[in-house]
Amino acid sequence: MASRPFAVAGAGFAGAVVARELAVHTDRRVIVFDERPHVAGNCHTERDEATGVMVHRYGSHIFHTDRQDVWEYVNRFMPFRPYIHRVMANTPRGMFSLPINLLTINQFFGKTFSPEEARAFLESLAEKRNGEPANFEEQALRMVGRELYENFFEGYTRKHWGCDPREIPASVLKRLPVRFNYNDCYYDCVFQGIPEGGYTELVRRILEHPRIEVRLAQKFDPAWCGEFEHVFYTGPIDAFFGFRHGRLAYRTVTFQRHEARGDFQGTAVINYTDVRVPYTRVHEYKHFTRWEQHERTVAFFEFSQDTGPTDIPYYPVRRPDDKARLRHYYADAVQTRGVSFLGRLATYRYLDMHQVIAESLDFAATFLAAWHDGTQSLPTFTPTVAGLIARQQV
Repeated sequence: MASRPFAVAGAGFAGAVVARELAVHTDRRVIVFDERPHVAGNCHTERDEATGVMVHRYGSHIFHTDRQDVWEYVNRFMPFRPYIHRVMANTPRGMFSLPINLLTINQFFGKTFSPEEARAFLESLAEKRNGEPANFEEQALRMVGRELYENFFEGYTRKHWGCDPREIPASVLKRLPVRFNYNDCYYDCVFQGIPEGGYTELVRRILEHPRIEVRLAQKFDPAWCGEFEHVFYTGPIDAFFGFRHGRLAYRTVTFQRHEARGDFQGTAVINYTDVRVPYTRVHEYKHFTRWEQHERTVAFFEFSQDTGPTDIPYYPVRRPDDKARLRHYYADAVQTRGVSFLGRLATYRYLDMHQVIAESLDFAATFLAAWHDGTQSLPTFTPTVAGLIARQQV
């Protein structure tokens, strides 16, 4: 009797990395399904026909990590060119750099503060309340005070999330630092770059193995699980269970294309923080690939909205009712034999590319060790998620 293959639902980074590890470290075939006509999921890149620019079809993706093993892993398949991401904020008071740094503070308030003076000044503006900040607005007011909050965060947050900032968890803002030096790099990671040939080609190379079969434009049906040795599911966890506990809320984005000659905005990404401006960001992708030359450019205006049943999910909202539903879905997942859930959609968390790759590598090592040992109880989630569930921090 022939050995049954593994199935991987989703050809983004989570699915591709796990598929590769399974193909390399077992003798089983691995069949990868994806409902889209391309690999790489929301990281998909392709040449714009009119301009020749390598565009990110689902929004800007900048690779950054502090883990050397993750950096070495992606560079095995494609060289990365150096790129340091810098973001500008178009605010009601003018144009400033993000994250908020010493230059931002001095320009915004018309000062010449030293680092310690700027720190003391922001401390004097902070609105202090007893206890930990309960939401995004309270966190922002404690970090930077009302003027910076209203100009940099309030309008952008309302547009991006579609709700009052007081409905957003404080943890969303904690990801963005405030710096008291002139470092205007958006990310502080040791390793940063852009894949020379684009993310889609990078993922295609990860999936290039004689034991891996990729089936594009074919959505995986959970009813097929019994046909495979094990299923690795990276799609929306609520969809896997037929939305039995209700839909988990996401925000999605749409884009409006604008073609021009030369240079449209002078940088890769500008955030528009004024709530009266309908779009949240403008991406100009030729600035990601400075080693290329293009006479024309293409920019994409980004608009945020709630996710409908047919929309592509981007950002998990994670309000209290979403977390309550998620706990039910996690419980269902743990009871489902022969299926593991990993990646952004299957765990309903906001994850950057490097986090997805790191968790997928860690999960593959855990799974393969258990599988080769003949362990009956194979892991349902990555070690990170399993730890969150154990500590009731979902």
